[in-house]
Amino acid sequence: MSTATQAASDAAAMRRALELAERGPARGVNPRVGCVILSPSGDVLAEGWHRGAGTPHAEVDAISTLPPGAAHGATAVVTLEPCNHTGRTGPCAQALIDAGVARVVYAVEDPGDHSSGGARTLRSAGVEVTAGVLANEVEAFLEDWLFAARRRRPRVTVKWASSLDGRAAAADGTSRWITGPEARADVHHRRAASDGIAVGTGTLLADDPALTARDADGELLESQPVPVVFGRREVPAEAALARHPHEAIRMSGADLAADLAELQRRGIRSLFIEGGPTLASAFLRAGLADELLVYLAPSLIGGPRTAIGDLGIGTIADALAFAFTDLIRLGDDVLIVARPRLAERTDTSTPERA
Repeated sequence: MSTATQAASDAAAMRRALELAERGPARGVNPRVGCVILSPSGDVLAEGWHRGAGTPHAEVDAISTLPPGAAHGATAVVTLEPCNHTGRTGPCAQALIDAGVARVVYAVEDPGDHSSGGARTLRSAGVEVTAGVLANEVEAFLEDWLFAARRRRPRVTVKWASSLDGRAAAADGTSRWITGPEARADVHHRRAASDGIAVGTGTLLADDPALTARDADGELLESQPVPVVFGRREVPAEAALARHPHEAIRMSGADLAADLAELQRRGIRSLFIEGGPTLASAFLRAGLADELLVYLAPSLIGGPRTAIGDLGIGTIADALAFAFTDLIRLGDDVLIVARPRLAERTDTSTPERA
């Protein structure tokens, strides 16, 4: 097989592996991974994907569908580098070696301290390894999981809606509705795509939010974020939160970094900060906002009720710097998406796959 033909075959199999990965659970501590096993001539022998923590990883899932010896000399195409450690399941790198696979192709390196290194183990056993095939596509697909694994905390999105002059409510506290139905629908879509949705006890007690993702008719969307409540004040038993499909996670909010690390351990890889100014400002002050969603309505309100509170910035030189990544018209409103200009931070250790 020529080099060009081989590259085309690898890419086609990787796209199929990515389709298989999408079948896995979108939430939890484990990544969604797909695997395609090809014969030496390029035919598909088996397919597999990871179905959740404690179940066989994608590579083992694919191998398990084959009779003994059928994978000898085959190529395994996997979206994520085969793991190299024993958790609830054994190391996939060794499973591929034991199956007699001759070549392994993967897109993205496993970021775990102990689960990584599968490529090295495979090469040491004489298996040919090709890395980086469709890496950008798989990185985008695994964005939240990779972020959480590399940083040991969820990816945090801070959202607010305001008037053109940055007010989240009028002087009497009324805020429904600053933005129109198109903007509100977009918010609910983004809620549904998040693992967790966070609110402070102040906003919870004042507004009694449901913290659900709903359609235009008020019906619950299929995917619902786990509610996370920051603060120590008691939540009334009759609060709307009590009717949420998921039980709320309580966090003190005294140490946001520690709280986020705990949420990551619980399988929350993306966190949507929904309300209100106190909580949003706390995450911004702590440098823990990875994305901003600012919904701007074409109105002026004035007064003291700003969308963001004091950030501890005394001079313009210390202003938090963000870069616009998107600008979206939603009916009469505008959504501004921004991310920090600061360079990516790295952690010294990362959690492993189960």
